[in-house]
Amino acid sequence: MNPVVIAVCLMLALSLLRINVVVALTLSALVGGMASGMSLTEAVNTFAGGLGGGATIALSYAMLGAFAIAIARSGITDLLARKVIASLGGNATPGRMLWVKALLLGAILLVAISSQNLIPVHIAFIPILIPPLLHVMAKLRLDRRAVACVLTFGLTATYMLLPVGFGGIFLNNILLANLLENGVQASKAMLPAAMAIPVAGMLLGLLVALFISYRKPRDYDEERIVAVEPEHVSINYLHVAIALVAIVVALGLQLYSDSIILGAMAGFIIFTLGGVIRFRESQDAFTQGVKMMSLIGFIMIAAAGFAAVIKATDGVGSLVQAVEAMIGDNRSLAALIMLVVGLLITMGIGSSFSTIPIIAPIYVPLCLALGFSPLATVAIIGTAGALGDAGSPASDSTLGPTSGLNADGQHDHIWDSVVPTFLHYNLPLIAFGWLAAISL
Repeated sequence: MNPVVIAVCLMLALSLLRINVVVALTLSALVGGMASGMSLTEAVNTFAGGLGGGATIALSYAMLGAFAIAIARSGITDLLARKVIASLGGNATPGRMLWVKALLLGAILLVAISSQNLIPVHIAFIPILIPPLLHVMAKLRLDRRAVACVLTFGLTATYMLLPVGFGGIFLNNILLANLLENGVQASKAMLPAAMAIPVAGMLLGLLVALFISYRKPRDYDEERIVAVEPEHVSINYLHVAIALVAIVVALGLQLYSDSIILGAMAGFIIFTLGGVIRFRESQDAFTQGVKMMSLIGFIMIAAAGFAAVIKATDGVGSLVQAVEAMIGDNRSLAALIMLVVGLLITMGIGSSFSTIPIIAPIYVPLCLALGFSPLATVAIIGTAGALGDAGSPASDSTLGPTSGLNADGQHDHIWDSVVPTFLHYNLPLIAFGWLAAISL
């Protein structure tokens, strides 16, 4: 009857029943809080007190939505889609369609990886790049669940392995710092070596998703796709040039200031001053963008409140104590249970970056007492923290792909993003994380 387990399991059950994720997060947080001994008022106040932690992210999503609408109106996305469709030819053969699918998925994967390690914009590219490609995906009869798996792999696997960009933050600033603080003799060179085996499990999951699970064609209503994408009879190349300038300025400002809000706002202003969006239409364009991203913003706000309640219950510590009493000196069982507990925590909080500081002070003494090597300890804690980032209804690694793939309302967040990424990444991560723990 641990409050963390109760809250996370209830949240997942409600989400799978297609209850709105915001409602599921709110109700589960209150139930978890009361299960820990809080009164209803205390649980509500704790939840409300944590909401502010998601406000910045929510506003960032809203600004990105407005920026994405402006980019779409410039015609640059139509130009991109036309180029891809033209590569299919008039009567595309199955072989040519397969080749274009491979190129499209490969390009999306490279962009997703770059967004974490090369140009660290995280999910900011998704609402800009993916919606204009939905028409192309429909022509190819490409299953969007496969695209969701590609995006989530690029968003999560690389920061677990490559110590640059967001990977540098996760591996060096968070994972290594917490390990050293709690007495593990680890070094920067050890981190990629320890995380290579778990990431190999994610790669296997990606291959299964692409070549087995979602290989078959899937049909989408193309009329609904056209409804969300402005059609341009002719491309205005001046507007395309302004779009390129706006994108470069937005990216540069984001990297300089570490603020998605500032970058997206500057880009939107450039579109307005450049005439891509008329002044009298700017309010409508901004409203469309906010509507497109509003649900995701509210989910992130609710997730911050949920995380605040989870932390306030002190359920993580009692959960690990129960694990210690159950496993004795069985290292194999200990590694497995620690990974599963990490999955539960991250599924609820929705952020692996926030999970490491919570579990490291508890897991490190347990790993040292059981005789795990430093490499094995790195693998256990790093994997336990990353588990659940893919596959959580409240994680931006699933919310980001949904924001682009559901622009026309034909991609369900839970069943088309969360469930596929959970099955293809969390299950292999548990298996390969356990393998790394007992072999290193």
